[in-house]
Amino acid sequence: MNEQAIKDLLYKLADDELILGHRNSEWTGFGPILEEDIAFSSMAQDKIGHSLAFYTLLQELGESDPDTVAFTRNARQFHNSQLVELPNGEYDFSLIRHFLYDNAEIIRFEMLSQSNYEPIAKVATKLKGEVKYHVLHANTWIRNLGSSTEEAILRLQSSLNEALPYALGMFEVSTFEQELIDTGIYGGEEAVKAEWLQRVQAVLGKTKLKLPELNGITPKLGGRYGEHTAHLQPLLDEMSEVFNIDPTAEW
Repeated sequence: MNEQAIKDLLYKLADDELILGHRNSEWTGFGPILEEDIAFSSMAQDKIGHSLAFYTLLQELGESDPDTVAFTRNARQFHNSQLVELPNGEYDFSLIRHFLYDNAEIIRFEMLSQSNYEPIAKVATKLKGEVKYHVLHANTWIRNLGSSTEEAILRLQSSLNEALPYALGMFEVSTFEQELIDTGIYGGEEAVKAEWLQRVQAVLGKTKLKLPELNGITPKLGGRYGEHTAHLQPLLDEMSEVFNIDPTAEW
């Protein structure tokens, strides 16, 4: 198996989880209700834990230790999709991003739990149980709010329209895509995207929200290979502030 192909896959998984974990953590103390404050904080902790699991697999393949990888790279060295680095905005945008991202994440983990690469299959199998609760949370709130007041529906629809091009960027194909598919390591982004569309549509079909027509929407690509919005580097600077005070400190 091509180690570089596996590293490419692990970096995008880990970086997505780390960055969205930090974005979700920004809701701590600011959730619209106490229940959501706690929920987003808990999901943030889960995602950062997921990133650690994937960074640990990278270390086993010869990359630097997880703290070094997480806190010393600049934006151009990150492989996360642009969706996860966007500011939280109002709660409706964060909820839509949560819905779009986690429904893709659970499909990836289900697929990777069947991977021929045993280390990643074990991690995905362990973590997908947590992600199921994230998806349940997102889908429940979208169904409830997407069928509630006119204001809620309008705000969610606006956020869905805004987030969708970035969400489509989650499925940017790898340089090693065909090799990953052929070797049974990963089923590929097109397969994930097709299943994601079905699941997203199934939830939205129970609301007054509409998934915009994909024709004419240009996916926000480039994040997997270092092309990011202006929002990522300030977030990385904030994330690494304590680490950079004393990188050798033991906590």
